[in-house]
Amino acid sequence: MEKSIILVRRLAFWGMPLSLGVMGLKLMAWYVTGSVALLSDALESTVNVVAAVLAYSMVSYAAKPADDDHPFGHHKAEYFSAVIEGVLIMVAAIMIVQEAVPHLWQSELPDAPALGLSINLLAGVINAIWATILVRVGRSHRSPALVADGKHIYSDVVTSVGVLIGLLLALATGYAILDPIMAIVVAMNILWEGWKVISQSVAGLMDKAVTPEEEKLIKDAIATHATGALNVHHLRSRQAGRATFIAFDMVVPSNMTVAEAHDICDRLEMAIQEAHPGSQCTIHIEPEGEKAHGVRIKMQKRAPDSGPLFLA
Repeated sequence: MEKSIILVRRLAFWGMPLSLGVMGLKLMAWYVTGSVALLSDALESTVNVVAAVLAYSMVSYAAKPADDDHPFGHHKAEYFSAVIEGVLIMVAAIMIVQEAVPHLWQSELPDAPALGLSINLLAGVINAIWATILVRVGRSHRSPALVADGKHIYSDVVTSVGVLIGLLLALATGYAILDPIMAIVVAMNILWEGWKVISQSVAGLMDKAVTPEEEKLIKDAIATHATGALNVHHLRSRQAGRATFIAFDMVVPSNMTVAEAHDICDRLEMAIQEAHPGSQCTIHIEPEGEKAHGVRIKMQKRAPDSGPLFLA
């Protein structure tokens, strides 16, 4: 877990100088061409710089250990970063539209297009590689802030591609209006991407459960390592950044000792941790014959002494 936190923080840190470098390249591309589409692309990159600083700040805060005021940790701070990044993505799209609309009536073909397009293409390639790294690492280490930052940069890549297409069409046809039109089309796509980032992050703030695939892994781990228990029910889960909180009730024979029940709990916690790293489990022990709480999970019938407990 510690190595995962270090890796996430390191990537978030390097996102700051990298976003500054890409913004510099895009501003250079706009300077040599005067293209409104390239300017709109550079404007979005200024938002990327702010987003990178925010992502690093929230990732660092989320890594703080639990304390008296936050006994379950600070993991949800990453969701705040992701929500704000989604808003910034949408703000960038609005900035692009504001810059492009006036040029629909006063459009001009860009100067030095080959040099400007080459510089912008280089910035786009750098962004594409970096976004891929952020999203992959963010998903594998369950970091909402990194995933949101990666998707934000992906939207920047889409902008760059749209800008390049628009400029090439304008140069090929002589219709300079295609430059601002393409900028507006790209902005609409960025708005949609921003909305998706916001909605996914809000779901995390609302204690969304694990995915069905992850829940199946958790159930399989319980089924395999719950030997000695009679029944498991009322399984709940919620995600908070890199941490996942899992709770369920476990029925044991009424004559089982506390020590024996505790051994089963320890075994289950280790198995669930292995199946779903970052999990924190709370297991409520119930003696046989007590009325079950919550929703019962259907169990497959098993013969006496047949081994592991299986969940349907």
